Amino acid sequence: MSSYDELRNTGVNILRGEGIADAATDALLLIEHVTGMDRNGLLLHGSEGVPADKEEEYLELVGKRAAHIPLQHITGHQEFMGLDFFVNEHVLVPRFDTECLVEEAMLCVEDGMKVLDMCTGSGCVIISLARYKNDLEAVGCDISEEALKLARKNAEANGACVKFLRSDLYEAVDGAFDVIVSNPPYIRTSEIGELMEEVRDHEPLMALDGGEDGLDFYRRLMAGADDHLLPGGVILFETGFDQGEAVSSLMKEHGYKDVSVVKDLAGNDRVVRGRRPILPG
Repeated sequence: MSSYDELRNTGVNILRGEGIADAATDALLLIEHVTGMDRNGLLLHGSEGVPADKEEEYLELVGKRAAHIPLQHITGHQEFMGLDFFVNEHVLVPRFDTECLVEEAMLCVEDGMKVLDMCTGSGCVIISLARYKNDLEAVGCDISEEALKLARKNAEANGACVKFLRSDLYEAVDGAFDVIVSNPPYIRTSEIGELMEEVRDHEPLMALDGGEDGLDFYRRLMAGADDHLLPGGVILFETGFDQGEAVSSLMKEHGYKDVSVVKDLAGNDRVVRGRRPILPG
């Protein structure tokens, strides 16, 4: 019978042997997941023996992680903006980078506003906004019904009132909104094969591939924005690290004002925001 410390070290060694970058962290998170103990509990009970069924379950999950299945697909959860989200193979795993989009949106969103989230995926962006602002008329859209099933589950679990629509971008959207947010597919098609195995092989391609230059969805979103954004309303996009200038230019071409690029904590382009002008008269 292995102790908790010994079993965790076994997990670390297996994951390192398969080239998992965060082997120590992932081994710890998996043993927490299996045992239900946090780090303090594992420190306290580290020398004690692990029940056979828990050891078997842990090694099975370590084997999945060693095969480069994302940790969040194994545990079924990911924290985002202080909330817990269910995740699976039908949605992108919510990433820390995307919290920058939510934080910028919260500067524009006021209580009671109408907010539209395009390409909602797990729903993490619109659910976070609905949780941290009051009385929003919140709508999330995605073309994937499987993604929407999970988004609805996440909204219920987090006590957020959000309407989810199956829509190819604006296709099924009625009315105009005060704020539109989106984390659309923006990876250049030629770069998909260079992504980490966890992303390339296990996250949905339709949520990654932004076309030849990575800008296909930004063009489509801007082309329909005026029909669904109120005059004076704000649109915010998450972008790739080198796409701020291109997306800013696209907004300006459509006549949007106060266009700015927000950088993330690493100093990379992360969010582009712009305001639809209020026409005189």
